Amino acid sequence: MSYSTYAVIMLAAGLGIPVMAALNAALGKIIGNPAGAVVMLLLVAMIAAGAICAISGSLSLTTLLTAPKHLFLAGVFAAFYMLSITYISPYFGVGNAVFFVLLGQLVSAAAIDHFALFGAHATALTPMRGLGISVMALGVWITQQA
Repeated sequence: MSYSTYAVIMLAAGLGIPVMAALNAALGKIIGNPAGAVVMLLLVAMIAAGAICAISGSLSLTTLLTAPKHLFLAGVFAAFYMLSITYISPYFGVGNAVFFVLLGQLVSAAAIDHFALFGAHATALTPMRGLGISVMALGVWITQQA
């Protein structure tokens, strides 16, 4: 795939995050249990991901069982994100919640790329990249001033 295809897919993923937050927060309010809404979200996500694995034939349980166990902590981070956004969005606002998530993503992504953590592609935190991240962070801060 090309760089622009990757960019479009990730843009779509980014567009979906606030939508997911708003939908799941609304579901949590309707059923009176934000954690229950997250369980349903995870169940639907597991079914969707399972269908993709089945269609592509790309999941090998043998290989999965030999993977380093610390990599499975990604599921804990996903659950934490979904639980926190579902609980907090109705009170803090979807925009506010997602903006602060974005700020955390900027810091974390810069560190992961700079130090090539978890097997990530190394991208040095140059002064120009740092400036770009700072401008994005400033943009997040500006959205909170209104």
